[in-house]
Amino acid sequence: MRWFETRGPVYPEDNYVVARTDELADFMDRVKKGRYIVLFAPRQTGKTTFFQNALNALEDQESIYFPIQLNFEGYVDSDADTFYRSLCKEICKEIKNVFQKRRENPSNRLNHFLVDVQITEPVSMREFFEDLGRLLEKQRFVVIIDEFDSIPRDAIRGFLHSLRQIYLSGRTRCPHSVGIVGVKNITQLNYDRSISPFNIQDEFKLPNFTLKQVQELFSQYTDEVGQPITPETIKAIHKQTAGQPVLVNRFAQILTEELDIPKSEPITIQHFSEAHVQLLREGHTNIDHLITNIHKDRRFEALLMKIASYDEGVRFSLYNEHINELTTYGVIAEGADGMCKIINPIYHYCIIDAFKPIVNGLEQEYLPDDNRAGFEDYLTPEGQIQMTALLDNFRDFIARAGFKILQVPDTPQEYVGQHLLFAYLEQFVQSVGGTMYLEVQTGRGRMDILILHRSQKYIVETKIWGGDSRYQAGKSQLAAYVGSEGAGEGYYVVFDHRNTPEPRVETETLEGLTIRSYVIPVIQERPSD
Repeated sequence: MRWFETRGPVYPEDNYVVARTDELADFMDRVKKGRYIVLFAPRQTGKTTFFQNALNALEDQESIYFPIQLNFEGYVDSDADTFYRSLCKEICKEIKNVFQKRRENPSNRLNHFLVDVQITEPVSMREFFEDLGRLLEKQRFVVIIDEFDSIPRDAIRGFLHSLRQIYLSGRTRCPHSVGIVGVKNITQLNYDRSISPFNIQDEFKLPNFTLKQVQELFSQYTDEVGQPITPETIKAIHKQTAGQPVLVNRFAQILTEELDIPKSEPITIQHFSEAHVQLLREGHTNIDHLITNIHKDRRFEALLMKIASYDEGVRFSLYNEHINELTTYGVIAEGADGMCKIINPIYHYCIIDAFKPIVNGLEQEYLPDDNRAGFEDYLTPEGQIQMTALLDNFRDFIARAGFKILQVPDTPQEYVGQHLLFAYLEQFVQSVGGTMYLEVQTGRGRMDILILHRSQKYIVETKIWGGDSRYQAGKSQLAAYVGSEGAGEGYYVVFDHRNTPEPRVETETLEGLTIRSYVIPVIQERPSD
C-alpha cells in the first residue's frame, strides 16, 4: 500500500502523488523550445519531485532529449576550483547513468571523452559542452540543477556568464535547455553586486496545489484503501494550507496513519480539527527558521503584524530586504493586488503564537472577581459557548487591566490588543476542550479566529481601527464569511489606538446574520500619578 510522504521526493510507485499535468506540460514545452529556465521557491514546495517527474516524462516521450539532473548542495563549503573539477565528474557520471538506464552504450569517441575530459574554470566548461554537443550528435542535452544556491560564491559569476554565452551562441547549442532550481534567486546570490543580469532566464512558477489537486490526492487514498474523506474535510485542509504540498501531505499522514481512525469510518471535520492541533504543536521548518531570525531583528514582527492587521497593508517589493527574506522563507507572497500577504492560515497562526509572550502577566485578571467556575461560566448548561458574555468580559478585562497592558513583555504596543485577545481565547478554548485556528481571507488586514466546540462554529474577526468606513466595511466582510461557513452569527473586535478613542458595542443584523461589534480602546500611556 502506498503512503503520504513529507520527508523528500515522492515516487508514484510508493506514494500518493499529485500529477501536476498542466505544469509538466508547460515545463516540457519550454524545454523543447530551448529555454534556460529558473525556479526559485521556498523549501518543501515539491520542486525536486516535480523536476524528477518532468525529466522522466521528457525521456519517456521524446527520445531526442538527453536529460540529466545535478545537485549543488554538496558544494556549499567548496571553492571554485573544487566545484569545477567535481562538476565535470558529476556530469560524466550522470551521462553514463542515462546510457545504462537506456541499456545502450556510448560511442567509443564519447566514452574516451568522458574518461579524459576536465573542467577547471568557466572557459573549459563552455568548451566541454561544445565538444559534448558534437559527440551526442543529434540528441539535445538537458540539465536540471537542483539546490543551485549552494554554488560557491567565487564560482557563480563565471558560471552564469558561461551559461549566458552558450545560450546566445545559436539555436543549436549544448546544453539545449537548462533548469536552475533553488531557494534564493539570482539577485540574492549576487554577493559582490558585479554579476550582469542573467536576463536570458525564463522564470517558471510552481504553484501550490489547487483544491482540485488536493481532492485528486485524497481520492487516490480512498480508491486504494476504501476509507472516504468528507468533502468538507478536504476543503478545510486546502483552506488552512493554501495547498502548500508538505502541509497537505502532513495533514494526510496524521489523518491516515497517526489518529487511529478505523478504516471503516469516514475521515470527518472533527478528525481534521484533531490533526490541525497536532500539526500546530509540532511546528514547521520554515516557521522555525523565521522565529530564529526574528530574535535577530524584531522588524520582522512589525512587518508581519502590519500585513495581518492593517487594511492598507504593505506593498510587495523584493527590493526590501525583509520582504525579500520572508518571501525566501515561504512565509509571505505577493497578492493579486500587489500587496504582501501571509501565505496560509497555519503560518499566520504560528506567527501570532510565536510573537505572543508565553506569560503576559495578566492571566490572573482575565476573569472578574465574582467568577465561580473559571471559563466554564461562559458555557450554557447544554455546553454551548456564550460568546457575547465571553467577549463582553474581554472588553471589561482590557478596561480593568488599564495601563498594565503597556507592561506586557516583548510586545509592541500597537499590537498588544490582538495578542491579548488571541491569548485570552486560546486559554478559554483549552479550558473547555475546544479547538481554535485562524482563517485568513485575504492574507492581510484581518485575522479571523474560528473556534470549534461540540460541532459548533464561532467566528471572531479582529483588526486595528482604520477609520469608520473601513470599520463598517469590515462588518459586511464578516457577514459574508459567517454565511459561507454556515454559522449564524459573527463577532467583530476592533482595537482603537487613537488618543481619543470611541468605544462601541453594537449588535446588528446583516444579510440575515447577527453581527456583534466591539471597538475597544487601547490605552496609549500610563496616566500621571
